[in-house]
Order: sequence, then C-alpha cells, then structure tokens
Amino acid sequence: MGKPRLSLQGWRHRAALAIGAVALAFSVGSCGGGGGGSTSPSGGGSSLPCANGCEPPRAEFLSEDDVRRILAQAIFEAQARRAPAAIVVVDRVGNVLAAFEMAGAPRGIVTNGDRGVRSGLDNAVLDPPASASADTSFAALAAISKALTSAYFSSRGNAFTTRTAGQILQEHFNVTEANVPAGPLFSVQFSQLVCSDIVTPAAPGTAGPRPAPLGFAADPGAVPLYKNGAVVGAIAVTSDRNYSVDRNLLDIETDNDELIAVAGSRGFEAPTAIRADRVTADGRTLRFTDSESLASDPARAPSYASLEGTAGRLLNLPGFGGKPIVAGTAFGSPASGIRPDTSGAFGNTGAYILVDGNNVNRFPPRAGSDGLLTQAEVTQLLKSALEIANRSRSQIRRPSGLTAEVSAVVVDTNGEVIGYVRSPDALVDSVDVVIQKARTATFFSDPRAAEQLLARPPAIYGNGLPASSIAAYVEASRRFFNDPSIFANGIGFSTRSITSIASPFFPDGIENTPNGPLSRPYADWSIFSTGLQLDLSLNNFLGSLLSGDFSNKSCTGIPAMRSGMSLFGGGFPIFRGNRLVGAIGVSGDGTDQSDLIAFLALAQAGRVLNTGIGHPPPARRADQLEPKGPGTRLRYANCPTSPFLDSTEQNACAGL
Repeated sequence: MGKPRLSLQGWRHRAALAIGAVALAFSVGSCGGGGGGSTSPSGGGSSLPCANGCEPPRAEFLSEDDVRRILAQAIFEAQARRAPAAIVVVDRVGNVLAAFEMAGAPRGIVTNGDRGVRSGLDNAVLDPPASASADTSFAALAAISKALTSAYFSSRGNAFTTRTAGQILQEHFNVTEANVPAGPLFSVQFSQLVCSDIVTPAAPGTAGPRPAPLGFAADPGAVPLYKNGAVVGAIAVTSDRNYSVDRNLLDIETDNDELIAVAGSRGFEAPTAIRADRVTADGRTLRFTDSESLASDPARAPSYASLEGTAGRLLNLPGFGGKPIVAGTAFGSPASGIRPDTSGAFGNTGAYILVDGNNVNRFPPRAGSDGLLTQAEVTQLLKSALEIANRSRSQIRRPSGLTAEVSAVVVDTNGEVIGYVRSPDALVDSVDVVIQKARTATFFSDPRAAEQLLARPPAIYGNGLPASSIAAYVEASRRFFNDPSIFANGIGFSTRSITSIASPFFPDGIENTPNGPLSRPYADWSIFSTGLQLDLSLNNFLGSLLSGDFSNKSCTGIPAMRSGMSLFGGGFPIFRGNRLVGAIGVSGDGTDQSDLIAFLALAQAGRVLNTGIGHPPPARRADQLEPKGPGTRLRYANCPTSPFLDSTEQNACAGL
C-alpha cells in the first residue's frame, strides 16, 4: 500500500484551522587596519585594506540573447532525451530572466528526502489547484530554487551546483560515511524563504537578492553560468516530479535534469579550476556533476525563436516573473541590490553594502532599537569582521591563498538589523543566512526565548499526521539539560551551540544516539523535516508559497527571529557584562571561517572600544552546559587551525 500523501488543498485547510559536543574547540587570530588592535594576545600582523587585493567582481551580465541561447541549448537536449522540462535561467542575485515550460513538462512536484519519512515537508505533493492560473507551476518554482542555490553558492573563486549543495547539507559529511559530523552547511535549505524580510520577491522598484520559492535545493539539476570568469547566474531544470536529494555518493547517476542544465550552460561554463570537484573540505572532494555525456550537440541547437511556441512557452510566475525574457543585472550595480560602499562608513575599505530599489543603503550602522548598542559599537564590530576576514585564508575559493570573503551583520535584541557589510565577492546566499545566524544567536540567548516558543502555534504537517507542537521542543530541552529554566536563564547560545542540539544525533554525527532536543528523531528526520528549524517557519512559509501572497514578512511569528532559524556556525551573542545586547553574524565562506571571524571580531571590537561589549562571561556560555545522560558539552565555536595568510599563529581564539 502506498504512502498517504499531502494534497495542496488538504494542507491549506489544516493550516487555516491552526493558524486563527564536545568542549569549546578553538584556534585562530586577528587583524590590524582601520579599527586597530590585534585580536590575539600575541599581536597582529600586516593588515589588508580589502579582500583579495581589492579586486572587485567583474561587471558581467547575461544579455537577452545569452538567455535565448541558453534556453535553446537546454530545450534541444531535453528533446533529445525525450524529457520535457521546466527550464529556468536566473542572474546572480536571483532575478528570473526566463521560465520556459516545454509541452508535456510536469507542473507539480513531490518532495522526497529519500529516507521514507512522513513528517514536515517530506512526501508533500505540490500540484497547482484547479483554480490556479495557467502560469502556476511548482515544477518551475522548484527550478527557481535550484537555480538560486547554484548562483548563490558560486563566486569567482568557486563554482557549486545543487549536487554540491546536496553533499554538504545532510546529517553526515559525507552522507555515506557513518559516525561523522553533519555537513558544513547542515540544514541551510531553510533559508532565502519567501516569508523572509531580507530577500524580496520581484516587484517594480525593488532590488535583489530574491527568495527561493522552496528554500535552497539539494536536487541535482542546476549549474552556474559564467562570463569571462565572473558568475552571472545559473540554469536549472525540472523534468520529473521527484524533488529530492542524492544520498548515494558512491554511484554515478545519469540525471536528465542535470544533463539538460549542462547542455544549456555550454559556452557559459564555470572555469574548470574553480569547479566544486577541484575544492576540498575536511579532506573530501566536493561534487559538481555526475555526468556530462550529452545526447545532443549544443552547437547545433536551433534558434530559440524557432522553439518558442512549438516546443513550449514562457511562464510569468507570480512573484518571480519569467516572461518576457529579460537581461540580467550586473552584480555590483545598484540594480543588483549589492554595490560598493563609496561614501558610507566603509567607503575606504572596498566593502559592499545592500541597497534598495532607490540605491539607498538598507542597513547602515546605527544604534540598536532597544538602546543597548551604540552606532559606534556597531560600526567597529563590522569593521573588525572585515579586517579579520581580509587576513583569513578562504576555505572554499581557488586558487589557494585567497582571503575569505564574507557578509557580516549586527542585530539588536529585537532582531532588528542595525548594520550590514560584505566583502565584494562574498556568496550571495550569505545575505539572508548571516542575518538568520545573528537572529538565532540573540533569540536563544534572550531570557524571553522559552516564553515566546511556548506561545507559538503548532506546525501543520498535513499527510493526515498530528500537528507538531513547538512547545514540545522546549519541554524536550528542559529534560535534556535537566533544567526547567533553559532558554530563560540568559545563557549565551552561539549558532554552533544550537546546531549541537538541533541535530538528529547527539553528539553530532554519532549514530545510535538520541536526537538533540530541537531535532526530529532520526526515524522522522530528513532534509525536508529537520525539527524546530522547519516547524517554526512552516505555516507562514507554506502559506505564502501556496497563496502567492508574499506580504507576510515574518517566517516564525517571533520578531527577534523573523527570517527563520539557522543551524550552522557563525552567529554569537553580544553581551555587556551579564546583559545580552545583540548578536553578530558572519557568513559567506567556510563555516569554520564564519565562526573564526565573528568570534574574533567581537573580541577585537570590545578591546578597541573598551565600552564593555564582548562575549558572555565564560560561565554564561552554552559550552558550559552538561546535558544529563549524554555527558557531553555543547560546542560554542570551531576556529580552524593556521587560518591566516600573514601569520603562523595557531590558537588565537583560545582564552577569549
């Protein structure tokens, strides 16, 4: 007997009814320059004014003719494979340049975490309802999520696909290896959501980055697009209803979606030297594609003009576009939403900022809305993050010896973004993720956290399953720590600490151990059913997606964590003495680099300013908690060894 599946209408109906460890592991150092001061006790090295010699990303973009050529090549391959598909092309900040639906292409999808799980979003059937417009296609929306994943995870120093993403976000890295920790981007899939207040759907007068309709994708079928060494976007394909993840890294697949995307990218391929299969992480080589053996010759593809109307049609997807074909924006221009800070607080550093549709800085440094951080403190925190990033060795970029490029953010205790800055070529995914990190750290470190979680309504799973109680995660945490005051006692939680207790194994990766209290039990866990992270956002995320109404700009209903919850390193609470005053987040390179840069930036800014801001007192940090039973402490930060390009310093995080 087949599994019961969630229908779109059934989910809507139920949602409508419901809504009305290890010890601290450290190592690494600091920076000189604009804000002054060494991060480490031994002093700093030479400072770098900006990342990678101040070379900005090339101002390349996809023209309308480029998009037509990419579509024609992809359609030609799909025809050769007899695999009618939804094909999407996006630019680097997620603007949909074209969404093409071939005749006979699927319009719906079925999510499949490939673990036989029936909870969360797993095994959800997403088909357009009878009342939907002719342009509604969940297959095309899935392709947008795929395309954004590839574009947002790529840079001039690394080129990643959705196959790469699937490798690094699962419960083991690699998933075929038992008893190893989770992937470096564990559960990143639930960022860039349509309910986020940071990434905004396409509308006149707005700028990118754009949201991913289904969050980030792990389903193979998207590859990045490059011109003259600069990433300019991505192409993605959905030719069947199975929206899934590759859990067998030991085989070589012949995947229609991936091969159609590869054909479309011909002439716009990523430089070979920076492809994911040239990048290693924790001694493992990443994956780019399984096969590039095409059934067609893209050079012989007919013109796009001869295919439109005969092979299929363009879709104008509500909130995302796709018809007519448009040119991409040049990354670094005001129209992209990310540009150099030429006259603001970071004008002499080569840094970039986020701007709105009027080219106005969205998040300049300012005092906290709660009155607990000053503008000068926010500015120094961000400057310190840039300085340390500009000394730190990148984990993911090629050639080796490049500096890390990251986004850095400061939020107050209300979750308000009170300052954002980025290196020129930081990954675009970091825009939303870094704010999720900072908000997660400040929320769980706030004594009000337990009360707010207990007040949230349950997540509606559908599938004929009971709703998932948010309060149950609080109760599980109280039992786990044998402490009824957890999340109400002012203990400082980093995002690394939260990850420790939101993983399906505790300690992380060790099989046949209990799940962390914020995770689903492993029997019910999949990339589509993670636990509290998904459950907090599920009702609003899915409600926005299914209704096409993107006006709700809170995924969780919790003001301090409105864009959703993050489950990997790089977010730390900021204290003044024993009082929480905000949080800092860093993202955009390796996860350990994010921990390093954010952790040291907070320590450095505290020394430079001497205003009392810094890390929580050691006794108030989550790594001092000892869960009863497992007997293992949480982690607070993981700083990589020998992280600097200008110093041999090894243990600069120690003692801070």
